[in-house]
Amino acid sequence: MITVTERAGVRIQQLAAASTQPASGLRIKVVGGGCSGLQYKIDLDIEKKGDKVFEAAGGRLYVDRRSYLYLTDTRVDYAETLQNSGFQIENPNVKRTCGCGESFTV
Repeated sequence: MITVTERAGVRIQQLAAASTQPASGLRIKVVGGGCSGLQYKIDLDIEKKGDKVFEAAGGRLYVDRRSYLYLTDTRVDYAETLQNSGFQIENPNVKRTCGCGESFTV
């Protein structure tokens, strides 16, 4: 299970509605790369066959089956602060991150 907070759901819905390309939600994918071996890729997208779909406040989150293996029990939130704004992924499966915080190991 992946938990999408209400704030994240609202922001996903806003981004999908404003997109100039076909998009009905946000896709989070785990791909190889970065200093620690894995990293997240986040894009607006449409639902694809085999996706796991999670929803909050009308916003839809899509995760492919392979990525879901790395994201089980993850919490996705959205925050805006003075320093930055964006989606925050709290993944309990991460064992180590790199110094820049952009990649991880499970």
